[in-house]
Amino acid sequence: MKYILLIYGDQLAEAALSPEQQQTQMMAHVSYAQTMREQGVMIGGEVLMPSSAATTVRLREGKTLTTHGPFAETTEQLGGYYVLEVDHLDEALAWAAKNPSAATGSIEVRPVLEY
Repeated sequence: MKYILLIYGDQLAEAALSPEQQQTQMMAHVSYAQTMREQGVMIGGEVLMPSSAATTVRLREGKTLTTHGPFAETTEQLGGYYVLEVDHLDEALAWAAKNPSAATGSIEVRPVLEY
């Protein structure tokens, strides 16, 4: 079964880290992803640009409305994701608990609907 691990964190706090701390955090994710690839469970994933680079699209009364930036103000923003293929939810949850960002943010685990 496929699961997506959605990584949420505080972008302002992350931006305030020193370059060395940012590099350490990035290398932790590189190692995490490499381990998942070696175990044959990771089938995709990406780091996202900051939410300030987002554009939100809504259709209201037949008109397309765009807003630069995120849909809503929140303390945590979606920063990236991993797509896993594992046998069951417990395995996906175990991988989510090992995610380096789980210590400072949150990891949402969601099954992917397969048609």
